[in-house]
Amino acid sequence: MKKSILDLRRMASEHEPITWLTAYDYLTAKYEERAGIDMILVGDSLGMVELGYDTTIPVTMDDMIRHSSAVRRGAPETFIVGDMPYLSYQISDESAIANAGRFIKEAGCDAIKLEGGGAEICKRIKAISSTGTLVFGHIGLTPQFAAEMGGYKAQGKSVEAAEKLLAEAYRIQEAGACAILVEGVPEIVGKLITEKLSIPVLGIGAGPYTHGQLLIYADMVGLYDNFTPKFVKKYAEIGQELLRAFTEYCDEVRSGQFPINGVHTYKISDEEREKIEKLF
Repeated sequence: MKKSILDLRRMASEHEPITWLTAYDYLTAKYEERAGIDMILVGDSLGMVELGYDTTIPVTMDDMIRHSSAVRRGAPETFIVGDMPYLSYQISDESAIANAGRFIKEAGCDAIKLEGGGAEICKRIKAISSTGTLVFGHIGLTPQFAAEMGGYKAQGKSVEAAEKLLAEAYRIQEAGACAILVEGVPEIVGKLITEKLSIPVLGIGAGPYTHGQLLIYADMVGLYDNFTPKFVKKYAEIGQELLRAFTEYCDEVRSGQFPINGVHTYKISDEEREKIEKLF
């Protein structure tokens, strides 16, 4: 049965770990739902793992809606969060509300996520939340702000930095967010934020003390191999298996081993075969 925000809050309060993975297409979403995943994030990370960009910055709203719609078709009974791409919410409250609404109306998402904890971002969270849309915050290593951070670096590694993240988390909660994602911080910082907030706190590279865990599916199955973050555990090597299968296919076609007549071909009656042969 599809979980609601009430279920997620209950799980957090009862210390029942929440499972969360990214998905960007129908097939992946279908298998994640079959596995019993609690939530799916259609992340703007699709820019890197699906569209081949170096960063998430080029991803558009149309990209996100198309992929979110496919994920919803693959996982109709799973709580889905749509990730708001760069400049889809930073410009104004009005554009943020309109773009967030597209995830709900066009793609059937249950909530949206946006990055950052500054005053302007919290204004957007408040504006979107005021429409009844569920909003997930996102602090720590926020890829859309990587240039400002000097790259994809862990955050919160000093007491001052930890205090800043906690202050951002409080602001996000006060602005009306229903949950928050903390990325790329020491486990003690993930624990601090989780214990201080009254909303569910999910982690990706934030240690074992958050209410739940998120991973990018392409990382954890060994499909995306451009780089692997320190916090990723690989549960499979799908990339290597795909490479083996594709290589074997090429070899068999070139050597005439595939397709095999009578095994990989359709049957036809002898009578019809003779008639067709006369056409040659």
